[in-house]
Amino acid sequence: MRLLMLGGTGFVGSAIVAEGVRRGWTVTMFNRGVHGDPPPGVHRLRGDRTAPDGLAALAGGDWDLVVDTWDGMPRAVRDAARALRSAGHYAYVSSCSVYAMPVPAGAGEEATVVEAASDDPRDDDYARCKAGGERAATEVFGERALLLRAGLILGPGEDVGRLPWWLRRVARGGDVLAPGPADLPVQYVDVRDLAAFALDRAAEGVGGAFNVVSRPGHSTMGELLSEVVATTGSDARLRWTDPEPILAAGVEPWNDLPVWIPPGHEYRWLQELDVERAYAAGLTCRPVAGTVGDTWRWLDRVGTVPPRAGRPVRATIGLDPAREAALLAAAGRT
Repeated sequence: MRLLMLGGTGFVGSAIVAEGVRRGWTVTMFNRGVHGDPPPGVHRLRGDRTAPDGLAALAGGDWDLVVDTWDGMPRAVRDAARALRSAGHYAYVSSCSVYAMPVPAGAGEEATVVEAASDDPRDDDYARCKAGGERAATEVFGERALLLRAGLILGPGEDVGRLPWWLRRVARGGDVLAPGPADLPVQYVDVRDLAAFALDRAAEGVGGAFNVVSRPGHSTMGELLSEVVATTGSDARLRWTDPEPILAAGVEPWNDLPVWIPPGHEYRWLQELDVERAYAAGLTCRPVAGTVGDTWRWLDRVGTVPPRAGRPVRATIGLDPAREAALLAAAGRT
């Protein structure tokens, strides 16, 4: 297979490039060339897809499969898809954020998507950008467009810092504020499982939309954090605390305490999605121990979470130590 990766230096793009190389495919990356170097054996084409004539380097290329992770203005997806319409298949890595609020628990791919246009030049709304990107890919490639609506993505290379924050926090040891309940189901996908599913289905010519994330309850907050303790070898003590005092203190789920979305929260649906279509198509998700362990080894090797190759993270990830200590003291958990 001849794979063209649009981007390829960020979290998801790097994993897809690595998976293509592992399979022995011919892999080409197209990007501006300002973030990292291509792996050995991978050809790089340079260009800025947002600039006039920025896609010129793609002219005359011949690829079986294009994978695109773009999360900016939808018009850039439209323009790239048009330039590459001769390719066999176009896989667009989208997001479950495309669903229009309020989203019911157990939402599947048929749920309403936010309004978006394929020629939208704006990039100020993530959900609209991804929905517009989906529309752009589908308008050009039709049934040859694969839409991968990823949920929470974890694993080695994570450039947001959710699982890395927990690993670093637990590694420091001491009393750790563990947001309850411990049996709260967690739904996520390892980036390597996302990459494998994307390339498997695209190579088969599968089109349409898929929620690409584990089944709800693939792990729990208790299992995840216990695995973090075991992996780091820390003497940390998980102090499980009910959601009410945490929320009353103004702590923000997902950002202040990464991964955690408590029961009843307006975004709880992000960890209660229907994924049976993806599983029926062949999605497999590795155990939590593999994701936590490999992320810890990667983080220990690189030293720090890398900056995002695309749009920056708008929120600070992780709870300030002083706030954590105050919450633990108030709850009598120290």
